[in-house]
Amino acid sequence: MTPEAPIKIHRGTAIKQLVVIRHAKSSWDDPSLKDQDRPLNPRGLKDAPRMGALLKAWGYPPDHILSSPALRARTTADLIAAAVDHPANDIEIRGDLYEEGTKGLMSAVHDLDDRWHRVYLIGHNPDLTDLINDLSGAGVSHLPTTGIAILEFAVDAWQHIMKGSGHLLRFEYPKGHPTGS
Repeated sequence: MTPEAPIKIHRGTAIKQLVVIRHAKSSWDDPSLKDQDRPLNPRGLKDAPRMGALLKAWGYPPDHILSSPALRARTTADLIAAAVDHPANDIEIRGDLYEEGTKGLMSAVHDLDDRWHRVYLIGHNPDLTDLINDLSGAGVSHLPTTGIAILEFAVDAWQHIMKGSGHLLRFEYPKGHPTGS
């Protein structure tokens, strides 16, 4: 069994972790599909479970998973959930994670149950890159497909997360782990 990355206490305050994940590589093979209906391509179908396995190996199981309603994000969420042993029927689909910018993303974050300490948020660029930078000031230029940014916040409530309040703990992506290490 892999040890779980601990949720720390900082000066009497519990730590919240937001695991920001961009959907895996999607297919453009059928130009007649609406953007929301694009599936994952073969690389995406391989990368999502591989990155989920890395999250599990690093000890970052989710308390909850949020996903955009777009097919490519939902499929990514399902594949990652399976890799980290999270129930697929416990993935929350949120419309405000699709094409509503960082305002929609922050609304979803602020609505999270405070009992959860580590939440995966699966969505789209450029919104996710903007969110990472807004919350942490990390200066990430681009979150690649199936890229993962783990943000940490010294807050008791998700509602207290605001611009600049986070710390970028990890930034990972498939090409950075070519052998699955």
